[in-house]
Amino acid sequence: MFKLLKDIKDDYLVVGVSAGPDSMALLHMLIENGSKKLVCAHVNHNVRKESQEEEEYLRDFCKKNNVIFECMKIEKYHENNFENEARKKRYAFYEEILKKYNSHSLFLAHHGDDLIETVLMKIVRGSNLEGYAGIKTISKQKDYIIHRPLLEFTKEDLIKYNKDNNIKYYIDNTNTDDNYTRNRYRNTIVPLLKKEDNAVHKKFLKYSHTLQDYYNYIEDVVNEKIDKYYKNNTIDIDIFNEEHPFMQRNIIFYLLSATYNNESNIIKDKHIDDILSLIQSNKPNQIISLPKGYFAKKEYNIVSITNKVKNNAEYNIEFNEYLKIDDMIIEKVNHYNTDGNDVCRLNSKDIKLPLYIRCKRDGDIISPLGLNGTKKIKDIFIDAKIPTEVRNNYPILTDSEDKVLWIPNIKKSKYCIKKDGKYDIILISYSEREE
Repeated sequence: MFKLLKDIKDDYLVVGVSAGPDSMALLHMLIENGSKKLVCAHVNHNVRKESQEEEEYLRDFCKKNNVIFECMKIEKYHENNFENEARKKRYAFYEEILKKYNSHSLFLAHHGDDLIETVLMKIVRGSNLEGYAGIKTISKQKDYIIHRPLLEFTKEDLIKYNKDNNIKYYIDNTNTDDNYTRNRYRNTIVPLLKKEDNAVHKKFLKYSHTLQDYYNYIEDVVNEKIDKYYKNNTIDIDIFNEEHPFMQRNIIFYLLSATYNNESNIIKDKHIDDILSLIQSNKPNQIISLPKGYFAKKEYNIVSITNKVKNNAEYNIEFNEYLKIDDMIIEKVNHYNTDGNDVCRLNSKDIKLPLYIRCKRDGDIISPLGLNGTKKIKDIFIDAKIPTEVRNNYPILTDSEDKVLWIPNIKKSKYCIKKDGKYDIILISYSEREE
């Protein structure tokens, strides 16, 4: 680690410190080195009674050791996924502190046990080659570099270091809560692996470095080839099909990474498989949904990734929580007060899940709410004075047996339930301009 510090030109190093044994050991190691000015960046997550005590301890520790102390306290959480929201807020704070001190070097205390857990979780969940490598020793971000110099150490090594150097640290008791996925790996699987080989973390580190080397090589090859296959924001299918299937997957991953600005945990194998199936399909015009309101569109021999559905594109998209078609948004909600055509309440016992959003097809009919028999959707569009050029692309809700359940903002089917009825699904529709 000390050789690493000599190569860093920044005057200030920012260190993410929680007051746990790992980050306290890292902070002390950097203090002992003494070659750089240190900024301790602490996030008070404000979810445990010890949080304030830990903040005060760190503030005093930094004062005694001539370390700059910067702290952020999270007052409220708004997302259902606490870990994800806390991580986003934490890294946003780190970036703020890096800019404040004109530093490009962030030090974090991930260790060998963390690497084992991450690799195993990626394997079980599915990832790409880079993801399977787990945690990088050096991660290059847009404006800074993350350094993780403790990956060669285990948790036990760092606790021993603290005891040998008389460094106080705090234990987060939530780390023993097996309701969290990572904790189940940490408390059950990692100890089992260590019984087989006490230095197993070093094997995982070698595995990680090997996969990163392969990924870096493949990324270089993709960068050399990407302009051949991707021009004017479209994939030329005829040229793309000449490439080896392995490289095809990596080209798609490269394009999706660019689309999502390399944001982690968004791109799954399923998204790559779906785009490859789209490319290989015999249908000339199709569209599939991607995360965060994006779509992959096929128009004859080209495919593009966009956040807007184009008129006359055929689509049939499984609906989960949220979907945008042109300027119409369809969203699943927990409550809604009115009972107009902009809301559809369903009882999952009456229909066949999953739900789909698709475009109109010739011969489509609906069983209108409050009327006997059926009516052609074509006639409903005419009655509603929907322009001809809009009708073919207008979104229609169906179940998995292709029963038309709802024409958003226009007509409900007999499967739609009134506000005072029994239902477990609520969908609403509104214009993007109303957001």
